[in-house]
Amino acid sequence: MTRVAIFRECRNGPRRTTGRDFLADCPPRLAEIFRYWETRRNGRSMPRRRDISPEDLRHHLPRVLLVDVEGVDEYGLGIYRYRVIGTEEARQRGFDPTGRLVREAFFGPDWENVQLCYETVRTSGSFLYDPCDYWTPKENWRREHSIFLPLSEDGETVSQILVYSAFSEQA
Repeated sequence: MTRVAIFRECRNGPRRTTGRDFLADCPPRLAEIFRYWETRRNGRSMPRRRDISPEDLRHHLPRVLLVDVEGVDEYGLGIYRYRVIGTEEARQRGFDPTGRLVREAFFGPDWENVQLCYETVRTSGSFLYDPCDYWTPKENWRREHSIFLPLSEDGETVSQILVYSAFSEQA
């Protein structure tokens, strides 16, 4: 299994939320992405992929991930595959994981943590905000804020997850 182990520890522990209160303190670009996703729902619980226009997100694209939900495994857990990877996301990993399974090329503290984020979105059909502070392998302190936004072609089943991250790093 190939993956990038970048998190040494997540200092602030699990602080995930599916409530809108995160908008008061999250990075402005994350709030922009969330509000855009929210407007594209058009009264539905989640928008379809075709409701999201890359042209509308042009200045956000380097940090966008689009992940396909390919069904579930024998344990009932989602199978996730990277469909689109923004250039900044690929640069942070040191490679472009487009087409690979998320469990083989994820960017997070460990597979269980990453899987929990995706599973929460897939099973709830709701967004997830996930802030995390950690030390990178280069001994830099990093504060990362990620939002996971579900997309659905039938209005009920999550078929894709749009992920956007903002971070700051200090040496």
